[in-house]
Amino acid sequence: MQSQEGAQAVSDPQATLTMPGYLPRVAARDVESALRRRGAVLIEGVRGCGKTWLGRHFARSEARLDDEAILLLASSDPAEVLRGPIPRLLDEWQNAPQLWNRVRRECDDRPERGQFILTGSAVPQDDVTRHTGTGRISRVLLRPMSLFEAGRSSGGVSLREVFEGDAVSSMPNEGVGLREIAGALCAGGWPQHLGESHSDALQSVRDYVGEAVRLDIPSGNGVRHDPDMVRRLLLALSHSVSTEAKMTKLASDMSFGSPPGRNTVAAYLDALRRIFIVEDQPAWPVSLRSKAVLRKAPKRHFVDPSLAAALLGATPERLLADRTTFGLLFESLVVRDLRVYSQSGLGGVFHFRDNTGLEADAIVERGDGSWIAAEIKLNTAPSVIDQAAKALNRLKEKVARPRLGDLAALVVITPTGPAYRRPDGVQVIPLTVLGP
Repeated sequence: MQSQEGAQAVSDPQATLTMPGYLPRVAARDVESALRRRGAVLIEGVRGCGKTWLGRHFARSEARLDDEAILLLASSDPAEVLRGPIPRLLDEWQNAPQLWNRVRRECDDRPERGQFILTGSAVPQDDVTRHTGTGRISRVLLRPMSLFEAGRSSGGVSLREVFEGDAVSSMPNEGVGLREIAGALCAGGWPQHLGESHSDALQSVRDYVGEAVRLDIPSGNGVRHDPDMVRRLLLALSHSVSTEAKMTKLASDMSFGSPPGRNTVAAYLDALRRIFIVEDQPAWPVSLRSKAVLRKAPKRHFVDPSLAAALLGATPERLLADRTTFGLLFESLVVRDLRVYSQSGLGGVFHFRDNTGLEADAIVERGDGSWIAAEIKLNTAPSVIDQAAKALNRLKEKVARPRLGDLAALVVITPTGPAYRRPDGVQVIPLTVLGP
């Protein structure tokens, strides 16, 4: 018989634990697919991005490993924690990392699909998942909500259709202007903030940053926890968002006197990656026809640009008055949404820059090798769009022929306005009409 301490089990054997207010997530299709194919699925992502809500959408019972009583039970009788109607949600499983191998064993002993859903907001320090879950446990990364998921984009243009070569067109998303974009950027894609006023949402993000500085790093990689050092690094990253800032620059921006050592900065960056706070945008590894040299430095991004905005003290009004900062944060917002929309196609979002100065803000590449090159522009003036389109066509001319055949589209992504195809073939797509 299942312990009262162990878990919540529902009386209806077919019922799930979907929470009130749940909004559909793009990653749900990946979770559903994983449950059909594997014994378990691990949903990873930054704290507060909605992992529990997503897991409960599919689960029929649960054990919350952020509860002290459940943690004690996991130590004394882990089999009891795993017992219950399936799929069974093990929320914040990394608090009891010994459960990883127990889940693997259960998947071997009773080879049934869709037994467990694990959620976690940190990669365990000792990397217990080194004992592979291949063939048993599938991974799904959940990021904060995109504009489409939060109801701030109409989704009139599908990224999938762009990859399929369709000519896209859409009327503007009425009632959404730069002020609304700035507000959505500052509030972020945090599900629990969706019903809050702009001022409350901004304060909630600032509170979130404060908690991350004080509490979250120790669950990362065991680096010595110095809250002041964490905050200084986060602020340095905020000033360098959407740029290729090197470790030496970050260290210099952190310093009051002598800068911290490279190893110190690297250790804190690794800790921030392990709790999914930062997510760099790697350079695109592509062959060129010309002798140009590719730059390999990643661009710096937070998992959600609202974190950078909070650290910089940005508000919608301040962003509207500072278009340079607004432009960099808008680029980061676009990268976040492209990551969300392309994930189901095993996609990655890269950037391109060579030593001649030619660059593309985003390269979205799918698992089948097809790719889209995008320039991201806050300014929608025709001359700016023309310049971006010319840069994209120059990039097209440089890519080696084997990869040129995989090109799906050249795109300029703007904040607002209509979606249309230019005579030169470049497509203009506002973020507020883009969807998966």
